[in-house]
Formats: sequence, structure tokens, C-alpha cells
Amino acid sequence: MKTIMWISAFITCGLIIGIIVYVFAKGIPFISWDLLSTSPTYIPPHIGILPDIMNTIYIVIASLVVMVPLGAGAAIYLEEYATNQKVVAVIEYAAETLSGIPSIIYGLVGMLFFCEFAGLRTSILAGALTLVIMNLPSIMRTTQESLKTVPQSYREGAFALGAGKWRVIRTVVLPGCVDGIITGCVLATGRILGESAALLFTAGFAHTLNSFFEGLMSPGATLTVALYVYAKEQGEFGAAFAIAAILMILTLGINSLAMWLERHFRKMREQGYPQEKTKE
Repeated sequence: MKTIMWISAFITCGLIIGIIVYVFAKGIPFISWDLLSTSPTYIPPHIGILPDIMNTIYIVIASLVVMVPLGAGAAIYLEEYATNQKVVAVIEYAAETLSGIPSIIYGLVGMLFFCEFAGLRTSILAGALTLVIMNLPSIMRTTQESLKTVPQSYREGAFALGAGKWRVIRTVVLPGCVDGIITGCVLATGRILGESAALLFTAGFAHTLNSFFEGLMSPGATLTVALYVYAKEQGEFGAAFAIAAILMILTLGINSLAMWLERHFRKMREQGYPQEKTKE
């Protein structure tokens, strides 16, 4: 059994390292300042991914602005305010079901509801709202688990001092679990960066450089959608591998940032509550 586990771990790590090395070897030679800082043109033919980078930033910002308050608020309600356990069970079951739906279905629903029914048309905002629905369950569940890590004694001590419910949550509970909430947000950002199927139906694939507010209401391709377009539609595999390498670097950076933030906030929390550390 020990040998089987070592082989399984070696195969898993080997696959990850192999993919990273292959993508970097194919993509890094094509990465240049000209590629990163210019827009694409057709006459003369020229490939630039600056609009795709900006569209990716726009969609990440728009998604987080809507998703984090909704997800964190839902989690706080379920853990701190809700008393009807049947309602809590229904909401948690719905969240788990949403997290298991394929992204292409989210794209179809987003196209029909946000683009057609809501009148947003194909735009970055429609894509961002679709991603909000996709990632809302993960933010909610992550925040819930983080809230559960705060000892009940902290809440009881604050109540004993005369603090109200919201004051206890704002000054005791949330500071005690901020590491898990931020980590969940960072990991959700990584999922947003890697999503393409849902955005093909909602955000479109225009390589146009716009300002933030103008870009929200206009169609635009993110880096993942641009990768698909260059590889599948135009046969520009050099540009596709360059974008893949950039996405791989961003993913590795986001995962590393999530791990660092989790350790950093856990250390701050332990320093802030030395008695809890002593008990452990």
C-alpha cells in the first residue's frame, strides 16, 4: 500500500510538472512586450492581447464586487442569524447543487437571462453576473466554514460585555475568520480567470480596448476566450501557448498568494489570541 501511494503521488506530481513545463516551453518564447501592450490588427496582421488582459481585469473586478458581499452575507445569515434548520438545509443543498452544474449550462442560462431578458446583450457585465452565480456557492461555503472556526466562547464573551449581535459579528467573528474569507475570494478569482465556456455565450470574443465602464457594457474576450479563439478559430498556436503560459503564471501566483494569506492571517490571529494558542 505504501508503494501504491508513492506511485500515485509521483504520477500526480509528474502530470502537474509535465503540463507546466510543456506550456512554458511552448509559450514563453512567444511572450513579448509587443504582445502584452498592443491591440490586435488585421491589416497588417498583428496579434496583441492588451484588450484581453484588460477585459479579464474588468470581469474579475465586476464579479468580486457583486459576489463577495452576497456570498459572505448569505454565510453570515446561515451561521449567525438563521434559526430554521430546514431553511438552512434547503439553501445549503441548493448551493451544493449549483456548484456541481457544468459551466456551459451557466453560459446558456446567462445568455438567455442576462443578455436577452435583462437586456444587457453580449457584454462583460453579463459575463461577470454569470460568473457570480457560478462562484457564489464556493464563496458562501468557504465563509461558512471560516465562521465555524471562531470559538463560541468569543461570541459569549462579547455578549456578556453587552455587545449587540451585529457588533459581535463585525468586531469579533469576522476578524477571527478573515483568513478563510480572503482565501476563498482569491481562489474564486483563480476560477474566474480560468473560465471560458460560460463567457463564450455571455461576454463574447471581441478584441477591443475600452475603458472600465464602457467595457462593462461592451462585448470582450478574456484571456481564456482569446486562447480558444486563437487556437481553434485562427490557428495561431504560438499566441495561444503564450496566453496559456500567462494564465499558468497567474494561476500559480494566485494559489501561492492564497496560501501565504492564509498563513499570514492565521499567525496574526494566534498572536491576537495568545490564550487560545496556549490551550492548543
